[in-house]
Amino acid sequence: MTTVDKPERATQNRVIKLFSEQLGYTYLGNLQSKPDNRNIEPPQLSKYLSANGYSQAHINKALDKLQTTANNHAQNLYNNNKAVYQLLRYGVAVKIAAGEPTDTVHIINWQHPEANDFYIAEEVTIYDGEKTKRPDIVLYINGIAIAVLELKNSRVSLGEGIRQSLNNQKSSVIGAFFSTIQFIFAGNDSEGLKYGTIGTPEKFFLNWKEDEQDNTDYKLDKYLRKICNKSRLIELIHDFILFDGNKKKLPRVHQYFGIKAAQKYIQRKQGGIIWHTQGSGKSIVMVLLAKWILENNPRARVVVITDRDELDKQIKQVFEEAGEKIHRSHSGRDLMKQLGQQTPRLLCSLVHKFGNKEVDNFEAFIEQLKSQPSPAVGELFVFVDECHRTQSGKLHRTMKALLPNAVFIGFTGTPLLKQDKATSLEVFGNYIHTYKFKEAVEDKVVLDLVYEARDIDQRLNSPQEIDAWFTAKTSGLNEYQQAALKKKWGTMQKVLSSESRLGKIVADIVSDFSSKARLSSESGNAILVASSIFDACHYYNLFQDTALTGKCALVTSYNPQNTDISDEETGANTETKKQFIYNTYTNLLKAIQAKSGKSKAETYENEVKQQFIHEPAKMKLLIVVDKLLTGFDAPSCSYLYIDKSMQDHGLFQAICRVNRLDTEDKLIGCIVDYKNLLENLTGAIQVYTKELDYDDFEAKDCDILLKNRLKEGRERLDNALEAIELICEPVPQPKNDLDYIHYFCGNTDIATDLKQREVLRMTLYQTTVSFIRAYANIADDMEGAGYRADEIKYITNRLNHYHKLREIIRKASGEVLDLKAYEADMQNLIDLYIQAEDSVVISPFANLPILEIIQKIGIEKAINTLPDGIKDNQDAAAETIENNVRSKIIKDQLLDPAYFEKMSLLLAEIILQRKQKAIDYQRYLQEMANLANQVSSGTMNNMPPLLNTQAKRALYNNLGQNEALALQIDTAILESKSDGWRGNQAKENGIKRAIYKILNDLKEVERIFAIIEQQRDY
Repeated sequence: MTTVDKPERATQNRVIKLFSEQLGYTYLGNLQSKPDNRNIEPPQLSKYLSANGYSQAHINKALDKLQTTANNHAQNLYNNNKAVYQLLRYGVAVKIAAGEPTDTVHIINWQHPEANDFYIAEEVTIYDGEKTKRPDIVLYINGIAIAVLELKNSRVSLGEGIRQSLNNQKSSVIGAFFSTIQFIFAGNDSEGLKYGTIGTPEKFFLNWKEDEQDNTDYKLDKYLRKICNKSRLIELIHDFILFDGNKKKLPRVHQYFGIKAAQKYIQRKQGGIIWHTQGSGKSIVMVLLAKWILENNPRARVVVITDRDELDKQIKQVFEEAGEKIHRSHSGRDLMKQLGQQTPRLLCSLVHKFGNKEVDNFEAFIEQLKSQPSPAVGELFVFVDECHRTQSGKLHRTMKALLPNAVFIGFTGTPLLKQDKATSLEVFGNYIHTYKFKEAVEDKVVLDLVYEARDIDQRLNSPQEIDAWFTAKTSGLNEYQQAALKKKWGTMQKVLSSESRLGKIVADIVSDFSSKARLSSESGNAILVASSIFDACHYYNLFQDTALTGKCALVTSYNPQNTDISDEETGANTETKKQFIYNTYTNLLKAIQAKSGKSKAETYENEVKQQFIHEPAKMKLLIVVDKLLTGFDAPSCSYLYIDKSMQDHGLFQAICRVNRLDTEDKLIGCIVDYKNLLENLTGAIQVYTKELDYDDFEAKDCDILLKNRLKEGRERLDNALEAIELICEPVPQPKNDLDYIHYFCGNTDIATDLKQREVLRMTLYQTTVSFIRAYANIADDMEGAGYRADEIKYITNRLNHYHKLREIIRKASGEVLDLKAYEADMQNLIDLYIQAEDSVVISPFANLPILEIIQKIGIEKAINTLPDGIKDNQDAAAETIENNVRSKIIKDQLLDPAYFEKMSLLLAEIILQRKQKAIDYQRYLQEMANLANQVSSGTMNNMPPLLNTQAKRALYNNLGQNEALALQIDTAILESKSDGWRGNQAKENGIKRAIYKILNDLKEVERIFAIIEQQRDY
């Protein structure tokens, strides 16, 4: 075996050695056979606490509280994990006896990392409920499991390791084990290392990046050393974990180093600017930095300043969702009053509340303030959000004059313009840390942006041009979708016939919602930026005559008042602009009930914004003018349509609405420009027209470039097709359906083949989805992307081929996988782009596993529900059923080992008879149907009647079919078990003692207990 062929085991051995020899962790061994592995290991934790002077009584109380908190079945994993984190970070409050003081037992020594006991274990078998799983590596601090690492072979994507951990976190698997886990790692020798935490979706797993010039070792080893260094790991857990609105968050690498850099400035009482590009998590940096300042400096106070009311509200919400109390000042007087007393320590305010900038002699006003500064209490640290907008204003000079001793930290998501540099340095100081747009795209922290200018006036001037435009728009769709859209076309004619430019844009956008894969999916939505409130209202009314009626909303700063139109009546039978706006909003808000403290307009805005974010299928389009384009809780979207003159900072912040990572099917952010705002420069588009501040950087690092949609789309499609062709290249000729089934599912004679090829099948499924998504992005203009007619035909044929292949393999393997994580949009893509057969009978069993269909309608009818490539080939049909039975046996093996071992032997016998042609096909089908029914039901027909539960039958099968003994143990379990016994060692031991009284054999008790844990009846 060459080093290229080395197995996963070799990587795991090397990683274990790295932790033991280089990082100083104690190796606990291979725990595969240890029956009671837990996320809280009492021996190790007791040893640590005892060495730190705690009495046995304190240790017992702390252990009990920690275990109870970690295994609270009334709460979900997020809340249990959060509660455990609080105990780890702040200690466990215990009271030994009534009347005695409450003591705090500190589980981890945060101040002295080396004083803790760090452990590593491998193959940690976890028994939980009906599942048994075995994480490759678990890291412990003082006996508390704080990290899980799944390793993969170099030829297997580390995404498999991520999905493995995501599956393990389900409550139906071993979710309870993750209640103490802070880090989840996945890695291999080819791709390196990714990290996340509980609940982190696969798409949001992160890469670490540090000392990039060092290329002497595997990236996996390099970054495990960086992150899991004792001091670094303790610091990350203590200072950089955030529970934010039901999501647990870890820092991205730029956030970590940005905060570390800021800490040094703050310790020197020195201000500066943090430039982290839009969408990269600036608000998290603010929260974590503020928490660190307040914890480490008892005299510190933090004031967060913005220049817009909605941003001020957002900042208060962000801090509160992260568990930090913050006072929002509602007036300048209140702000000065709060600053003049010791509390609150955390405040937010608008910059305008610092005083009046409109004075006759501003310089004299500033000098007066400097001579009479505000009597602020404590050491003030002022965070100024969006400092690129506010740092050059007079209000900032006022603020600095009022608070001369404060340290000012500016935050911006956009590059500074050269014309603003001098003032920026004067107010804030130098850059503390930068994380530019180009870096964020390379790190996949934000998405690439693609740009398309549409000259709607020239394209839609005549009926012929309109028809040609419609044909081009729908060219990538299948025939059914084209026909369906043509039926809707009549309603669009009404909008277009107005000869209004806005009407043409509405028609263009509506057709995108029908023909663009992302927009027509349940997760896709868009924002339209209008040039004025009048235009926005006009757009809104036009959309009411389209398919988007009821799914489109208007969000502007306008709030209708009767006084708005008191002087507008002219007597003519026409509406003035003000009347038109007023009437549009009055009709819009007619059914809205204003919430307490809010106007109807504010209530409406909050409702539609929440729908847009959380229910995009019900709210597809927001029409705005200025609102919702800036700020860290401004909603993200898939498409941004611009019909307003914008430039520089405003334009960049607006287009960054579409570069946020959302769902797995969102690959790029799309900007459609109806104003031709940007100049196309050699295939990339430069966002900024004014010169940026390049003095400290290279121009290529600061420039914000957008990519051409078709050029980028072609490259993505070519790569996707090449990837899937390479995966299928090893399939032997003639590459018929059975050849593909053998390659992706293996030999049904070999029980392990199906499982061993699971990764190969997953790769096929994923690359198929990637291929269809890439096609969908440019299906409407393949010719514009440079494809010839014969190339387009070839690609569409391959698209249909691989979609059918994917379904054949899923059916043939009996794959029951949760694919939602990475192909939530798949059905929509298939509906849009995959050409259906001429006659399609939709089976009511289409989404059921084949074994369930056999139970419902019999085996021969079940075979007819399979894809053509399987049902028309007896061998393919047979192997499909065999693989499905095998898959079910493997899945349920632990539930009843003896029974499913018998089923496995029966399956092997039937397969052998078929392959040796010892039985004819009809007899084979009959025997397979009987076996399939027994495997699905989990029982045979001749069971004694008293064995009326799955648990009793499992005990009977695994106790030598001794009915009396099985019933005796069942009774003992029911009498000895208590609520929440799984995962609670004391309660589990109570059940084991009851079983031991009957069996009198410790090994036999452990064997049977492992089966008991799998039973729902207990």
